[in-house]
Amino acid sequence: MKKRYSAISGTGKYIPTKIVRNEDFLHHKFYDEKGEKFETDTQEIVEKFVNITGIKERRYVTDDLVASDIGYFAAKDALESSVIDPESLDYIIFAHNFGDVPAHNRHTDLVPALASRVKHKLGIVNPHTIAYDLPFGCPGWVQGMIQANYFIRSGDAQRALIIGADTLSRICDPHDRDSMIYADGAGATIIEAVKSDEPVGILSHVSRSDTLEHAFELWMDKSYDPKYSGNEVYLKMYGRKLYNYALSNVPSTVKESIEKAGLELADIKKILIHQANEKMDEAIITRLFRLYGLKSYPKEMVPMTISWLGNSSVATVPTLLDIILKNEMQGQQLLPGDRIVFASVGAGLNINSIVYKFPEE
Repeated sequence: MKKRYSAISGTGKYIPTKIVRNEDFLHHKFYDEKGEKFETDTQEIVEKFVNITGIKERRYVTDDLVASDIGYFAAKDALESSVIDPESLDYIIFAHNFGDVPAHNRHTDLVPALASRVKHKLGIVNPHTIAYDLPFGCPGWVQGMIQANYFIRSGDAQRALIIGADTLSRICDPHDRDSMIYADGAGATIIEAVKSDEPVGILSHVSRSDTLEHAFELWMDKSYDPKYSGNEVYLKMYGRKLYNYALSNVPSTVKESIEKAGLELADIKKILIHQANEKMDEAIITRLFRLYGLKSYPKEMVPMTISWLGNSSVATVPTLLDIILKNEMQGQQLLPGDRIVFASVGAGLNINSIVYKFPEE
């Protein structure tokens, strides 16, 4: 008997046009959390940064754009690739963290919801296309996919558009060296109901939130510049604590999702992990393989975009998926029947993992 599953029918992205390279930070003055200038030369700070993160450049939006704009661009791209009628969407879920932050004042604008703004830009009339936002840290897009899957599997919905977009450049403290990680971008996916004799689409998922001890390892605070006297706040993080948390918890979460799907690691072709930090992601995957008694993993199994796109928060995973599906990454391909994992970790602190199988044609 055929059962109802949630499968991807379209993907899209928006990669900002402004390229910011590491050398562009050489003129910055970096301070620690106490407002004391680092004794290390800025050139050395930038060189150490690329060795740790793998980031050589990142993308920023131009001054005329905000998160809902680039989310709309990604959504339109996904709709065009799926060739569906936008009026047939039951849900638009927009994952982000900071709302629309204009270049001229850098204050968060959350009303109306960014999902509502995208629905408006798409010209969707249908009142039953429910549009809402999902702030869930960097794992927001993955969590949006999980929520949409519940709507579809229950029979309440047929199609959903899930967007992940952020403009982290607007909340970067230019005097905080950690801000070199951040980037802007948008990715979008359409999932819809399919009937199948065998499990396809989203096979399983696992999420967790660790707030008691870890909630404030990412937070908003004033600039590290000791001369700063304004009222704007910027994204801050305890990098080492985040690194240790991710290494301790992401591998087991991914393993749990694979086991929940009734699969083994050998059944997974690709792992699309949040592009947070190249060295951290490599360490996470290494630990995952060790949980299965394996000492190393094939590099092609874990495609990366962080070296040229940086960390664009909720946008990293859907953007990476779209790049691969549209054959824009050399040596990477996804075929019908392939099983993959989507995994992310971020503010909350939250972690999630989805096991997904592409339907056979």
